[in-house]
Amino acid sequence: MAYQIKKRQFFRDLVVIALIALGLSAATLSFAQEIKPRSLTPHKTFEMVLNDPGVLFVDVRDPIEIMFIGSAPATHVNIPFMFADRTEWNAKSGAFAMKQNANFVKEIQAELEKRGLDRNATIITMCRTGSSRGLPSAEFLMKNGFPNAYYVDHGFQGETLKDGPQKGQHLINGWLNSGLPWSSKMNPDTIYRSK
Repeated sequence: MAYQIKKRQFFRDLVVIALIALGLSAATLSFAQEIKPRSLTPHKTFEMVLNDPGVLFVDVRDPIEIMFIGSAPATHVNIPFMFADRTEWNAKSGAFAMKQNANFVKEIQAELEKRGLDRNATIITMCRTGSSRGLPSAEFLMKNGFPNAYYVDHGFQGETLKDGPQKGQHLINGWLNSGLPWSSKMNPDTIYRSK
């Protein structure tokens, strides 16, 4: 009788251990899938670019935006995450449709290699406001094997004012409103060109 009780306790303990191990594995997998790129302030980005040769700072806007809005001279390269498709109109947004750059990962990899860096290098992306292409491009890079992708919080232009006489203008935060160097001219050495 004592042998049967010990045998049942052993199997019960074995089942409990197996369930705990399974739960820990599921929790670890769930945590790994939820890793998101981190945002950086424009000032932190500028500091990293100046002090760390292992950083690649990428402006992910369409070059036409840079031509009309300006850019940060600290960016190493312009590789658009999305292009404005001038053949397709998006009636809902009242603008041209945006299409993802099919060569984005390949072009990022080539730029890293050109600088003697690998996929583990720190990559910081910046778009106009940080949310429509900065964050998604950093997420896309992480999903494609670049574990250290970040994005500039509020991007180049920053947020818009919600009220007042300048309502709708990008005058809050972002690179442009942080007192950091910027230029209204395009840099021919860093701007993206169609191949």
